[in-house]
Amino acid sequence: MSAKSMLVAGVMSGTSADGVDVALVRIAAGKMQPKITFIGHESYAYSAALRRAVLAAMNAESISTAELARLNWRLGLEYAEAVKATSMRHGGTIELVGCHGQTLYHQARQSAYAEKSFACTWQLGEMAMLAATMQAPVVSNFRPADMAVGGEGAPLVPLLDYVLFADTRHGRVLQNIGGIANLTGIPAGAGIDKVIAFDTGPGNMVMDAFAEILLDKKFDRNGETAARGTILEPVLQRALKDGYFARRPPKSAGREQYGRQFAENLLGQCLLISAKPEDALATATALTAESIVRGYKRFVYACMQGTPVDYIVSGGGAKNATLMKMLYERLLSFECSLKSSAEFGLPAEAKEAVAFALLAWQTWHKLPGNVLTATGARKPAILGQVTYAP
Repeated sequence: MSAKSMLVAGVMSGTSADGVDVALVRIAAGKMQPKITFIGHESYAYSAALRRAVLAAMNAESISTAELARLNWRLGLEYAEAVKATSMRHGGTIELVGCHGQTLYHQARQSAYAEKSFACTWQLGEMAMLAATMQAPVVSNFRPADMAVGGEGAPLVPLLDYVLFADTRHGRVLQNIGGIANLTGIPAGAGIDKVIAFDTGPGNMVMDAFAEILLDKKFDRNGETAARGTILEPVLQRALKDGYFARRPPKSAGREQYGRQFAENLLGQCLLISAKPEDALATATALTAESIVRGYKRFVYACMQGTPVDYIVSGGGAKNATLMKMLYERLLSFECSLKSSAEFGLPAEAKEAVAFALLAWQTWHKLPGNVLTATGARKPAILGQVTYAP
């Protein structure tokens, strides 16, 4: 394998459907694992019209093929413009792009359809537009190869977590809070086969749905409304009985579990007790914080005892002061040091985009990108499909 570094762009548009994150990194082969140098990151919000179209497609019980085709190409244009703008801002010739695409549907476990039982997933975005614009190959559609060998296709960030954050003296917990929250636990001195990773449950998704319905806003900025509210404990405790939280990893979650229907049901329960929007948002925020900490306690804590533990948060949720306060309070008894990925040189909103840059680099060099203990796959898999520049 060549030791020459490559300038790689990583592109992420998450289940919150609020926009696109692009990260630029240089990646080179190392003795044990790749060496990653972070260069820059930019965020681009979806227009109101595009966000409506994405959310409508996610939540639709039926939708026309014409609508899906248009959305697929429209997202391809969005990704192309975002990567081009990032390249112009930070300079350099991008040699490879890794783009997750916009998840419309993710069914991690087998279910019957047309006389067959199988798992399935679908990420939208026409990558030919991105490859043509950047004149660079694009790796996308990362999940199916893992699912084809028995994995859940998620979470896919643990490889990056291990490469960047594994430490010989400190246990590390990497907690990303996007639409869905995912956790990677790395005991001190552990090999990648000892990594524990899974989706803990809702991240920003339920909070954002409440903000949209109650406040007519995309999200509760900085958790300001939730900070004024009172947690509705009966509603919270009922929600925490959801079977997903007790299920052992590997496991992954998505809008199918914690999307619009879940949020509307939860909000209805809140409004039966209190008509105050701040109480409902405080409860939704507490659901994210409590489910995260319960996941850590049930499945990771025992592996971390005996060493200091850094609990490192990334994703949009890291900017929510109320959520971070709730996490801090709930983690006190576990003697974790709560930090942001920014303290380690990686902006909180850039990590998932960097992860897909790394996964693209792995694929380009014919190396596997899945972590078996995270996805449950039977064997390592080279992830993604390559779209070449025309």
